[in-house]
Amino acid sequence: MRATDWKAQGAGLLISMSAAAGAAAQAPAAEAPSTEAPSTKAAAASPLPEQLQDFDAYVDAVRKQFEVPGIAVAIVKDGRVVLERGFGVREAGKPEPVDAHTLFAIASNTKAFTAASLSILADEGKLSLDDRVIDHLPWFRMADPYVTREMRLRDLLAHRSGLGLGAGDLLYWPGTDYSNEDVARRLAHVPLTGGFRGQYAYDNILYGVAQLVVEKASGQSYRDFLAERIFKPLGMDETRYNADALRGADKIASGHAKADFKDLQVAPRMTWSNVAGAGGLYSSVHDMGKWMRAQLDGGVYGRDGDKELRLFSAKRQREMWSVVTPMPIAEPLVPELAPVKPNFAGYGEGWQLTDYRGEKLVWHTGGWPGMVSRVTLVPAHKLGVVVLTNAELGGAFQAVTMRALDAYLGAPKTDWNAAYAAALAKSRGKADEDWAKHLKARDARSKPSLPLSGYAGAYRDPWYGDVFIEQAGSKLRLRFGRTKDLTGELSHWQHDTFIVRWDQRWLNADAFLNFALTPDGKVRELRMEAVSPLTDFSFDFQDLRLAPVAASEAKAGS
Repeated sequence: MRATDWKAQGAGLLISMSAAAGAAAQAPAAEAPSTEAPSTKAAAASPLPEQLQDFDAYVDAVRKQFEVPGIAVAIVKDGRVVLERGFGVREAGKPEPVDAHTLFAIASNTKAFTAASLSILADEGKLSLDDRVIDHLPWFRMADPYVTREMRLRDLLAHRSGLGLGAGDLLYWPGTDYSNEDVARRLAHVPLTGGFRGQYAYDNILYGVAQLVVEKASGQSYRDFLAERIFKPLGMDETRYNADALRGADKIASGHAKADFKDLQVAPRMTWSNVAGAGGLYSSVHDMGKWMRAQLDGGVYGRDGDKELRLFSAKRQREMWSVVTPMPIAEPLVPELAPVKPNFAGYGEGWQLTDYRGEKLVWHTGGWPGMVSRVTLVPAHKLGVVVLTNAELGGAFQAVTMRALDAYLGAPKTDWNAAYAAALAKSRGKADEDWAKHLKARDARSKPSLPLSGYAGAYRDPWYGDVFIEQAGSKLRLRFGRTKDLTGELSHWQHDTFIVRWDQRWLNADAFLNFALTPDGKVRELRMEAVSPLTDFSFDFQDLRLAPVAASEAKAGS
C-alpha cells in the first residue's frame, strides 16, 4: 500500500522504476544460505536461462547493496514454477532463513485480488463494473455530489476519482481504530483536488470501498469470500487475511525500517482490517506462484474432464489488463535506468500496465511498514516473477525483477543492482538538498507569537477527526485521536511553525506544523506537511484542515 503504496504506485517514481519504495534502508542482515524449494520435479529439472545461472550470487549482492535481510523469489514460465527460492533471513540478527514458504505482507499486491473478486461477481451477474457505487452502497458519498452520483465500480479500481495522491490514507495509516465502513463513510469529507476521471492519482481508500461492495454483493465477509473463491481453488493454503490471521506454525518474515533513515529497527507487525481490500494480505512466493499461473492462464486453474475450472472469465481478465487511466511517464532518475522507461503507461483494474523491450507488462508493487514487493507478468511469454522483501527499499525488488525479465526476454545482461543503487543515491541527495533549503530559509532567532499554552488544545479535521496538542511542563506534545502511533513531541522551528518528531522513529514521517492566527492572537487553523520528501505519501498530512474545537466537544467526538 505504501506503496510506500508506495502503499502504492506513486506517480513518476514507479513509472520510471527508479527509486526506493520508501525512504528507509536496512542494516546489514545476517547471512543465511539460499533455500530452494521447487514446487514440482519438473520445475527442479527445468534449465534456467544463462543470465540466471548466477542468480543466487546476484540476489545476495542485491541484498548487500540495499541492506535487505531477506528476499524470496518465484518465477513461472509456460505454466510451470521454474524457480522458488529464499535468500537471507526472516529477521536481522536471527538465524531462521527465508524460504519459498516464508510469509511476507504483500500490501498493494492485494489490489489485484480485490479486482478479481469483483470480476468473479460480475461473471455471476451479481454486479457490473459499470454499476454506480450507490446502487450497492446507498450511503456512499464523495465530497462532490456529481462524483457521488456518477462513481462506478470500475472507478474504485482505477485511481481516477479526483482524490489526490494517497488522500485519506491517514484514516487507516499507520493503523487506526476506525472500521472499514467508518473509513468509507468519512470519504464524504476528503477533499477532491483533481477532476473526476481527469487524471491518475493513486489511492488506497477506494479499494476499501470495493471490499464493502464485494461483501454486499456476495453476502459474505471479504475474508470468507477470498478463502472460498480464490485461495481454496488455487490451493493457496499459506496465504493469510491480515496479520491477525497469522498462525503460530507460520514462517513469518519481520519487516525492517531505518528509524530516522539511519538506525535499523524491526517494524511492528500490523493488520489493516479497515482497508484489507487495498493491502491486507500476507503470502509466500510459493502461493503467489499459483496466483501468477492462474493469471497467465487467463483465469483457468484446472480442468474437470473437458470443463475448464476458472476463477473469472477471459473477458473479465482482458478488461482488468486494459488501460482505464493513462499514467504520466517520468524521466528516469539516472541514465542507467533509461532502458526501463516505458513507451506507454496506464492503470487497469488492480494492475499497472507498461511495456519493456516491446513486451506488455502487467504488474504491481506493494509497500508495508518494513516490507516491499513486486509481482510482474509478461503475458506474451507466459512469464511471471514475484519478489518479496522484508525491507523498505524498492531498488532491491526492482533489480531482482529486471534481471529475471532480461533472462527470459533475451535482453543484454545489465547490472541493475548498480543502476538502482545510483537512483537511490540520487534520491537521497535530493532529500539532503531539500533539508538544506529549509535550514537556509529558517529564522532560528524568531520566537513563537504565543505562550505554549496558546497552541495547546483540541483540533478537528472534517475527515480525519480529532488531534490533540497537550502541554507537559515546558513541552508540547501532539496526539492523533484515532492513531496510537502518531504521538510525538513538538519543537519550535520558526515564528508560529513547529516540527513534530514522532515517538515511533521508524515512521520516518516528522512533520511541520504551521499555526495561523486571528487578528486577536488566537489560533484559527493548523496545517501540517511532511518534513522530508522521502516520507511515504500515505502520511497525507497536507490534506488536513485542523481547526480548534472546545475540549468537551473534542472528547465527545474523538
